[in-house]
Amino acid sequence: MSEHLSGAAPKDPMHEYATPYPEVVQAGSLQNALQVAVDRAGYGFAVELTPSPGWRYVAAQAAAEGRSATVLMAQQERCFIVDCWAGEVHMATGDTEDLSQVAAAMDSWLRAPRVRELVEQWPYLRTWELAEAHERGEAVPVRWRQLREAAVLKQDTALHELVEAAFEQPRLRVLSPGQSMYWLTFSRRAAPPICHDLPRVMSIGHGRYRVRFADGRLQEVDGAAEAVAVILDGLPGDAVPRP
Repeated sequence: MSEHLSGAAPKDPMHEYATPYPEVVQAGSLQNALQVAVDRAGYGFAVELTPSPGWRYVAAQAAAEGRSATVLMAQQERCFIVDCWAGEVHMATGDTEDLSQVAAAMDSWLRAPRVRELVEQWPYLRTWELAEAHERGEAVPVRWRQLREAAVLKQDTALHELVEAAFEQPRLRVLSPGQSMYWLTFSRRAAPPICHDLPRVMSIGHGRYRVRFADGRLQEVDGAAEAVAVILDGLPGDAVPRP
């Protein structure tokens, strides 16, 4: 690839980025340009390619001690989109036009601050309640509260009755609830990878519910209370919270 902007020929994968991202085009990729910014500031971490082959030139990442940060270039306008992760949990996101600020925020995150400290230091980033709850080890109760609130806001009587019936049961209340399409799911972990071997349930209308077990069996019942009873009967003995 040419070291000059004029060398970004129409067939060059960086051609459409030449005007908003001159330093990236000159470096040959976001990985290269970001590494230059990191080295210039003396941060000392390595910038890597992301797993997606299609983003070879326009995305990059860095990781350390179970944390990672990914960066993606927007098209048609100058905008670096930054996402911060703790394991598989999305902790913060934001965008900026300044590549040096991208490098600085990544360095801050990889040094393991609390996420609230990160977004206060770098205001272009934002976080949310569930991310902070994961840091405190309180993700499960927060997920339950958010699910219960969402069921009310949706004005979905069947879902609301089902969620409330499940929440009343201590064995289910300690598990992490979620929704997958129309299914209400339960997991031993609040953070990915989410468990898929526990019973799940969905409303099928007219006060009836369908329970699906890990082996693919389906059972239809009348009423939310009966659906929850079937789920409890189908829980394996190891259906307890895990880190």
